[in-house]
Amino acid sequence: MRYLTMSIEPSGGGAFHPLGGKLTDDPAIERRAIHYVELLADDTVLLFAEASGSQERYRRIMEESPHVISYLTAGADRWMAVSQFEPTEPVRRALELQRDSFLVVDTPIRFTAEDRLKVTYLGTDETFKNLYARVEEAEYVSVEILETGAYEADGSSFTRLITSRQEEVLETAVDLGYYSEPRRASLEDVSEVVGIAPGTVGEHLRKVEARVFGEIVR
Repeated sequence: MRYLTMSIEPSGGGAFHPLGGKLTDDPAIERRAIHYVELLADDTVLLFAEASGSQERYRRIMEESPHVISYLTAGADRWMAVSQFEPTEPVRRALELQRDSFLVVDTPIRFTAEDRLKVTYLGTDETFKNLYARVEEAEYVSVEILETGAYEADGSSFTRLITSRQEEVLETAVDLGYYSEPRRASLEDVSEVVGIAPGTVGEHLRKVEARVFGEIVR
């Protein structure tokens, strides 16, 4: 099994759905991730999402939207919302494409700083080729392939953010106490174990920190 991570946005800017556009444009709300999405048998969408900011403002937008059938919220600082709503035609086609292509989405789906969707699919190279061919024909969406590789069933979503070499350096740094308080190891200590220069060790760790921390705060 392999994974394919893509950045997805509506063609011509805007939003996939008027409801999503209102939530994105409201400065009181920050959309963080989609943990589950499904096109139901009655042709409505069920969405389980994570957000932060004003729940009061979120509820007002949901109450005023003609597309929303029902919704629930739970939590405080980072809160969760379950909603059922009527899809636009592009949203319906996108969810039908996912279902008909025998793809599995490795949730959560993240919202990037540019308000794109960062989606990781699981499948085969042949499935990915078919998906990309169908997406290229679609006028309502534009995509960018970010990365692909072998899927490790026992790996966390964070391990797929970094290379195997970076993971080795990180594990060594943690084991030796580089991240302990107080610090019990230096870059030189880590470099002796992994067999690369201290400056290269530092570069690997900075890249790991940038990717992992960036993923956490989004």
